[in-house]
Amino acid sequence: MTSATPPAWPYPRWTAHRGAGKLAPENTLAAFRLGASHGYRMFECDAKLSADGVVFLLHDATLERTSNGQGVAGEQTWSALSSLDAGSWHSRQYAGEPLPTLEALARWCLANGHHLNIEIKPTPGSDRATGEAVAAEAARLWADAAVPPFLTSFKTDALEGARSQAPHLSRGLLLSTLWEGWFEQAQALGCVAVVCQYGLWDAANVARVQAGGMRCLSYTVNDESVAAQLLALGTDGIITDRVDLFRPD
Repeated sequence: MTSATPPAWPYPRWTAHRGAGKLAPENTLAAFRLGASHGYRMFECDAKLSADGVVFLLHDATLERTSNGQGVAGEQTWSALSSLDAGSWHSRQYAGEPLPTLEALARWCLANGHHLNIEIKPTPGSDRATGEAVAAEAARLWADAAVPPFLTSFKTDALEGARSQAPHLSRGLLLSTLWEGWFEQAQALGCVAVVCQYGLWDAANVARVQAGGMRCLSYTVNDESVAAQLLALGTDGIITDRVDLFRPD
């Protein structure tokens, strides 16, 4: 295999998952502020579309787990979504914390010099449209930024949509399993990284991805021995919930 030199990597090695992992209500501004208080400069979030086309932060397709709302989030308007309590489910301390828009998070990141990994998390059936919208919004919000956000998704159609709208934004393919053709698909999508469930990495896969000119990133690493193994393998980045355990470099 011909070795390719990957482009310069502008992001820190350590990324705080959904803001501050499980220490604050995920995908809220409170979580990102808490992650930053632990020294993190790179954050991961989940982005999807409201029924009226607003890009906002939420992991699940439905609202019940992380808010006082009900039903499919993407079928509701931003006006309705913005009134929800996305903090009380976690703890009383965060009661009333709202769902943020990507724009609100972008303002905070840019004001503080933080970096962002935006996972495109489509409502089922809207993969390409969500990829297009998230990428277009990210390109607009970070138009003058020295380091734009890094876009990832498990959904190849979402990454295709992102590339069509903002080809200059870096993309990564998320993998929970090594399905047939994953490496070729990552290359075809023009990805700069493959982001795997950490147990999927071994020396052969790390070598293959890096020889293909891509970076090797891992989610979600919450154990010191696992992190040590991944660093020993020569992987390039780690996403963690344990902002209280790992000191980012």
